[in-house]
Amino acid sequence: MTQQLAHSPARPLSARRLLLGCGIVAGPMYVTVALAQAFTREGFDLARHPWSFLANGELGWIQTANFVLTALATIAAAAGLRRSLSPGRGARWAPILVGAFSASMIGAATFPADPAMGFPPGTPEGPGTVTLSGTLHLAVGGVGFLCMIAACFVIASRQARAGRTGWAWYSRITGTLFLGSFVGIATGGGVAWANLAFIAGIVAIWSWLSLLSLNLTRHTA
Repeated sequence: MTQQLAHSPARPLSARRLLLGCGIVAGPMYVTVALAQAFTREGFDLARHPWSFLANGELGWIQTANFVLTALATIAAAAGLRRSLSPGRGARWAPILVGAFSASMIGAATFPADPAMGFPPGTPEGPGTVTLSGTLHLAVGGVGFLCMIAACFVIASRQARAGRTGWAWYSRITGTLFLGSFVGIATGGGVAWANLAFIAGIVAIWSWLSLLSLNLTRHTA
């Protein structure tokens, strides 16, 4: 890194690291819980069903709790970003965008996706009935995804100006990959490649937030 600023006094630094620590664990927690359900819930197919479908059925409360707990951890991460980003262009917007993504996860928990494509068991095959809850789930999720994509490019811009070329390219590539996977799932109509690409995009964006939070526990940016 070409630019490292002195740490804050001990007390604020401890709080900053705690908040960023939430950003480190948020993604791994979300992905682990979702995959554990995906491999154990009857009738769930990773190639066909988005993870949001896991919020349906008798065990749907697990994914709903996963949404909420991950959202709270990501809100904490946004606060950690606010404390860690040195003043300058994007220092205000990056935490706001990550915070908006967190809020979208709470919205996704509040408005579950519609059952469809045979999940949960007993649901007819096909797109199913579109309800207000399902529509709002897609809407808040879409806004949240776009905010997280924008956050990648805001951070990339700051990193490029600071001379952190590797980090800048990593942030741009992650944002582009997530955008492509989001477009794919939005237009793919349940096609296996689109669903699997979206899973890759989700893993990529959460990995980026974890690594960014880890990096910021050591430096300001």
